[in-house]
Amino acid sequence: MTTDAFSVPPAWGKSDLAGDVHAAADKAVRVREMFAAIAPAYDLNNRLHSIWRDQAWRRFAVCAAALSGGETVVDVACGTGDLSLAFARALERMGAGKVLGIDFTREMLEVARARKAHPRVQYIQGDAQDLDLPDVSADVVSIAFGIRNVQDVARALGEFRRILRPGGRLVILEFADPPNALMRWFNGVYCRRIMPVTATLISGDRSGAYKYLPKSVASFASPAELRALVAAAGFSSITTTPLTFGICCCTVAVR
Repeated sequence: MTTDAFSVPPAWGKSDLAGDVHAAADKAVRVREMFAAIAPAYDLNNRLHSIWRDQAWRRFAVCAAALSGGETVVDVACGTGDLSLAFARALERMGAGKVLGIDFTREMLEVARARKAHPRVQYIQGDAQDLDLPDVSADVVSIAFGIRNVQDVARALGEFRRILRPGGRLVILEFADPPNALMRWFNGVYCRRIMPVTATLISGDRSGAYKYLPKSVASFASPAELRALVAAAGFSSITTTPLTFGICCCTVAVR
């Protein structure tokens, strides 16, 4: 007797999405299954549904890291490698430096290695909450649209601080609710009604990924709450810059 895709339960079913997705005890397992399912069409959906703004947000993050050349950048939850590659290209222009892209979903890393290979980037599988890296070994730690998918955010932030050298920078890109009421309404309709349908059709996804993603944004920490979590982890000089009407925010902190 064979098992096909239709008989495999989704990573995020209707009952799973009814509660707080961040409180799920097996959130990490579900997130891994979800990203494994959508990896092949992940880049296409990112471009289309952000109207190509996702690339601009990553370029902003690279600038916010204030590279001078020669840095070791650890890009956590690197996914298919967009931000890792952006850092690598910036360091290449400066003549020195390297990037370590880390993700815990093998299928995402396979896409990264195939599409976004670069001599300054090494992609490895790993967990944001338990990085297999030495203390004070990185100059920059970045995480783009991944912090809300971590099972234990405080533990991950502690790991980021552990591997950063004194004066090293933490750069976080994450979605947020826009402060403007009209933009917030439009973004809510788009992200919770339109995007889940179109992204699911494009990817052929049956994992529930594009129903989980808007729910995970809406129920995650606000920019102010995220700053408080970063501060509690021992970081200082914390700033948050809203991008594209506040749909996305870039938070930067110093170890």
